[in-house]
Amino acid sequence: MLSAQPSLLQPFLKWAGGKRQLLPEIRKYVPQHYSAYYEPFVGAGAVLFDLQPQKAVINDVNTELINTYKVIRDHVDELIADLKKHQADKEYFYSIRDLDRQEQFKGLSHVEKSSRIIYLNKTCFNGLFRVNSRGQFNVPFGKYKNPQIVNEPVLRAVHDYLSTNDFTILNGDFEQAVSTAKAGDFVYFDPPYDPVSNTASFTSYSLNGFGKKDQERLRDTFAELDRRGCKVLLSNSATDYIKDLYSSYTVRIVSASRNINSNAARRGKIEEVLVMNYESD
Repeated sequence: MLSAQPSLLQPFLKWAGGKRQLLPEIRKYVPQHYSAYYEPFVGAGAVLFDLQPQKAVINDVNTELINTYKVIRDHVDELIADLKKHQADKEYFYSIRDLDRQEQFKGLSHVEKSSRIIYLNKTCFNGLFRVNSRGQFNVPFGKYKNPQIVNEPVLRAVHDYLSTNDFTILNGDFEQAVSTAKAGDFVYFDPPYDPVSNTASFTSYSLNGFGKKDQERLRDTFAELDRRGCKVLLSNSATDYIKDLYSSYTVRIVSASRNINSNAARRGKIEEVLVMNYESD
């Protein structure tokens, strides 16, 4: 059920919480056989591009991110052309970053908006996606000597994959994203993690954050999918709260590397959990 695995099919953005480092562990627990694949918190797509399902429903609450997936699928040539206009220059960076503070931002095309996000991601500090309370991108310039703003081979590989397989791309709540999942489907949840300390929370990925009530609603959604006969795998931080939430399911503690964080002290090896409602094959 999987297609060939070209090495160029990989995330086109850096992403806080991205799963590249955890892929060897996740692969151990992915079911060998399933029908459709669902990923309601797709982020930069590291797991999606590693598994390469031929039928998938992907979703994210981040409108800018989902717009970029759709543009890569539908308008990759225009996107690559627009990316080539950008400059790795501090003054230019802030002029592009500040567009979402201006009225003209509403007039940008879908291609221009996705080009802007890829450019900012490749040139901002540590590849963070962070917005303020008004939804405005607020990460400073990264001072990289030679950032790869236009990675054409990767963009074209992602385009080929998205445009030649059965994909539904959604921009909404995780619960709605899995409303059509049925017995035999595989759902992978990678939500914003439960903070390991009072100061560790990364809630500025979207305006609304992701608190304890969301974590509990996600657990309830996990349980509902289990009742439907779906195979469900979930990643989260290995806090006592999360381990207690999923105590009736199989929980595996794994070690992951974290390279994207505004605080250098929080990068490196951390413990995470993989929760599943099935026995691994």
